[in-house]
Amino acid sequence: MSVGNRNSVLQIYHRLREVYGPQNWWPAGSTFEMIVGAILTQNTSWKNVVTSIDSLKERGMLNLRALSELPQPDLATIIRSSGYYNQKARKLKNFCQYVIDQWQGELADLLSLEIEPLRRELLQLHGIGPETADSIILYAAFKPSFVVDTYTCRIFCRHGRVPEDVGYEELRSYFMDRLEPDVGLFQEFHALIVRTGHLHCRRAPRCEGCPLDKWAEDN
Repeated sequence: MSVGNRNSVLQIYHRLREVYGPQNWWPAGSTFEMIVGAILTQNTSWKNVVTSIDSLKERGMLNLRALSELPQPDLATIIRSSGYYNQKARKLKNFCQYVIDQWQGELADLLSLEIEPLRRELLQLHGIGPETADSIILYAAFKPSFVVDTYTCRIFCRHGRVPEDVGYEELRSYFMDRLEPDVGLFQEFHALIVRTGHLHCRRAPRCEGCPLDKWAEDN
């Protein structure tokens, strides 16, 4: 996949940042909170995740040990606003138990692994797919693994940068191969793409006012 060199990809980043400014994403008060949010945000909006996280905080449950000991049905009730709450409760408890069993409860030790070993560890867990794994690596472990999602694919397909049938790993490599491995850059770029997708690059595109409108023709 050779369309788009390093400079053209960076042009997109700078154009979006100029319009939207720094996003300072991921909003979380702790590393564990970020990981919980990454699991809860699967197939739902962030506002629903915030409601669930606030509910966990109110009950003093937003920590590894508390979630591991909380019965799954009770956890599902607390995070109900996130949707797919039974599945997500299972995923959260599975992650917590894995850290306790395999890393003696030391989340920092798991996150200290190098990118590829850490990615392999995460991807073997139930409920952790590539997008969630890369989110954890980038925002919790602070290692440069580019996160791609539906918005990323939609924006870059519509602007002729990648084919419509591009897969996750191929699209991730598109960015990894063209950008310097910089955590701050990757975080901001991902957040800016999400902002653009939410505002403009929906299933039914809203191109008017989009910072990238006519970008394909100009570049």
